[in-house]
Amino acid sequence: MSLEGIEHALSRRRDERDRIANDLLDLENHHGHRLLEGAELDGETKRRWAEARERLATLWATFDAYRRVIAEAERLRAASARPGPETLAELTGLLAGASVELKAEDVPVERRSLVRITGERISLDEAVARMDAAYQEVARTVAAADAAWSALLPRLDEAEAARNAAERLLAELGGADAELDRLGRELAALRGRVRGDPLSFATGGAGGPVDTGPLERLTAALTARREHLEHALRIRDGFAARSGELADRVAAVRAAEQEARVARDTVLRKITDPVLPHLPDQAPALADRLAAVTALRDAGDWLAAARAADELERAAGDALRQARDATKAINALLERRDELRGRLEAFRAKALRQGLAEHPELLRLFRRAHDLLWTAPCDLRQATRAVSGYQRALREIGANR
Repeated sequence: MSLEGIEHALSRRRDERDRIANDLLDLENHHGHRLLEGAELDGETKRRWAEARERLATLWATFDAYRRVIAEAERLRAASARPGPETLAELTGLLAGASVELKAEDVPVERRSLVRITGERISLDEAVARMDAAYQEVARTVAAADAAWSALLPRLDEAEAARNAAERLLAELGGADAELDRLGRELAALRGRVRGDPLSFATGGAGGPVDTGPLERLTAALTARREHLEHALRIRDGFAARSGELADRVAAVRAAEQEARVARDTVLRKITDPVLPHLPDQAPALADRLAAVTALRDAGDWLAAARAADELERAAGDALRQARDATKAINALLERRDELRGRLEAFRAKALRQGLAEHPELLRLFRRAHDLLWTAPCDLRQATRAVSGYQRALREIGANR
């Protein structure tokens, strides 16, 4: 290699050495690298970081050997303004030959041999290629861990905040909450996994998208629990009014069921063999449940009181609808009788307009239908046929006049 070539090669190697040194320092100062160094790792992350640290150590060892060769070349070149052939040859060997000497322990595992006793000598280009490969591997692990932590830690904070808010509410309410305890244990397990093995959340292999679903689902569950506790607190603070509202609902059910019974008794007197719906009788059970809610309040179990109050409110609403539906179905029988009475009177008025009201057959049919509809109990089936018979006869007789 000529002196000019040596000058050019040495200048390039200096720049290369400085760039590699800066890149290595940047890697060690990377946020992910600092986190990995300071964390108590576990699982997949521990395994990959152990491999990365070994590669990083080998990388630094290779870089030190690489840097010593360049330093030696710089020393030789500085020793003489116009080096002779021997010095040029030595410089050429350093810059272009197998001049980088690696100790046996600094040779990457994949390049070792059981029969190898000494180290290995490689060129500067080979050293750079190996350092670059190791750097890429380490950088991928650092970047993957940093990306995982960046995605997971904010969501872990959200879950922690939701849990803390729920626990503050529980402390204000007093008592225990088994569901919150369970969610707390789940959060502790996820916290340990996030901090110790963030790469276990990667999907599709190393460096893949980070699955934040477990944390998001837990945050949602903790938020729901917090809302439940808030509801319980509102129940406690407004229990007197809520208790009155529940008592009014139970009373409304009792009144509606009584109305249904009165309607049933009326129909049984006025309608023959009516098909009646089942009469609900839930008011006594609802009253017992109201007493149970009050007992939970007296015991200070506001969570259970809130749950029981909500369930009682729903049950009372269902019972009230059932009672009103039953009353409506029962009264529909009387409405059917009244409807038939109205139809008969309308057909009678039509007969009068046509001058057929006193027709013997029509008069007989009218009296038959009238007696059925105005006699208690009323046989609705017979009355329906009688009204239809009168209507049909009126139509036929009117057509044959």
